[in-house]
Amino acid sequence: MAQVIGLGVFIKAKKPKALAKWYREVLGMNMDANWFGTAIPPQLAPKKTIQVFSLFKSNSDYMKPSKREFMLNFCVDDMDSMLARCAEHDVKPIWRNDEDPSGRFAHILDPEGTKIELWEPASV
Repeated sequence: MAQVIGLGVFIKAKKPKALAKWYREVLGMNMDANWFGTAIPPQLAPKKTIQVFSLFKSNSDYMKPSKREFMLNFCVDDMDSMLARCAEHDVKPIWRNDEDPSGRFAHILDPEGTKIELWEPASV
């Protein structure tokens, strides 16, 4: 039986070129200059990463302070280094939890107000 084996996220942006640059500089993502996106080929994906797709009730506060109806979740291999990289670009977490049994979490906002959850799984 067919099943989904990967996850992609597509978002509209007011300034895709500038936003792609922010994701490249702040989060170190290899954003292609032609299509303003990135893909991690299966052979390069870390073996212990987890992809997440989750639905929330329409009245959930989880995406706040973003006004968007979605948020992004990025699995990271080193939360401290990622947050240090963010700080170099004056991006500070709006929330952090290092005590969750499933790993360490931090929330940041991109320049267009999209909430981003950084997650270092406990198994990494």
